[in-house]
Amino acid sequence: MSCSVAVASSQVFSSSTVSLNYKTLPENLALHLAVAAAAADGLSSPAPCSSSFRSFHRGVSSLRAIDSPPNSVLRSSSSASSCSSSDSPSNKCGSASLLKRKRPARLNIPTMGLLALEPTMKSDEQLEDEAECDRYAVYCKRGKKRLEMEDRHRAAFDLGGDSQMAFFGIFDGHGGAKAAQFASENIGANILEELKTKRNDEGDIKVEEAIRNGYLRTDEEFLKANLSGGTCCVTAFVRKGELIVANAGDCRAVMSVSGAAEALTSDHRPSRDDEKKRIESLGGYVDCSRGVWRLQGSLSVSRGIGDSHLKQWVIAEPETRAISIKRECEFLILASDGLWEKVSNQEAVDIARPLCVEASPLSACKKLVNLSVSRGSMDDISVMIIQLEHFM
Repeated sequence: MSCSVAVASSQVFSSSTVSLNYKTLPENLALHLAVAAAAADGLSSPAPCSSSFRSFHRGVSSLRAIDSPPNSVLRSSSSASSCSSSDSPSNKCGSASLLKRKRPARLNIPTMGLLALEPTMKSDEQLEDEAECDRYAVYCKRGKKRLEMEDRHRAAFDLGGDSQMAFFGIFDGHGGAKAAQFASENIGANILEELKTKRNDEGDIKVEEAIRNGYLRTDEEFLKANLSGGTCCVTAFVRKGELIVANAGDCRAVMSVSGAAEALTSDHRPSRDDEKKRIESLGGYVDCSRGVWRLQGSLSVSRGIGDSHLKQWVIAEPETRAISIKRECEFLILASDGLWEKVSNQEAVDIARPLCVEASPLSACKKLVNLSVSRGSMDDISVMIIQLEHFM
């Protein structure tokens, strides 16, 4: 096996070649290379140089580098400037040396850890919240990728001195917790204020109308406060054995009726036909991005409190439903969409029912929340269970 190697000098490129054979000894190969390089500069023999040269020695199965004698016929480019011949002015070591490419300066690139990409906002450090009494229990857990808990809840008993009048609510905030906090603190009081004035011709209170006006009044007050964000709501108002459930957004109320799940609310999403028509009639649009239907390409709910930048289409008017509490009405689940996206209505009732029968609704709330988390939910999750037997 043979090949040809072109040898380049420091001044011109010579077409001189040296025939190589795989049997050529390393010492002979070095000599041939030096002679060819010297010939390119018009020299009859290479000039001596004191620098060391590493040649290759053929072993049994491969070639390895070995140190050559000090008087090697080749020299490194670093010592070329110190070697010259007095016989000929053109006989310089640099002209016979092999060109050696300089290593570029090392670039010091600063490393950036994953934490450098995280937002600089600080967590509110509230991971969970819970409360329990004989009539209800609630458990809230912050989402894995959330910096703050945006869910809020509210429970109030003995309203107006009536032990059978109570208010419950779950509020799922977005764009911050301000709207959820505001609604949880004011919506119940606004409903009570409306109850004092809303009566029909027979003198009976128009509870559903009072609840509707309470939602709208809360939304109006929040917008006047010039606060950012928005919130979905689901509330339950109990009075004289009657349960009135209302919602605006995708929080949901599900009741256990002798073990069967009955949804008392319908989620307000832009994909709902009536909601989509309402939005489009007002000049808005609904589109689907990555499998999620959104209003104006932004919000995934079509009703709620707040959201001033989308107020033309996101209305606070709730849908309400009133039912009489009967013996077969066991318990009511109020929960944010963090639960309902991973757990079905009937599954939630099946899991909670045995624990509610044992008078442990808080354990039922925690079990539902942890089930949703185990199935991959990254959202804030809030679950409230109301024992309806106390309000018959």
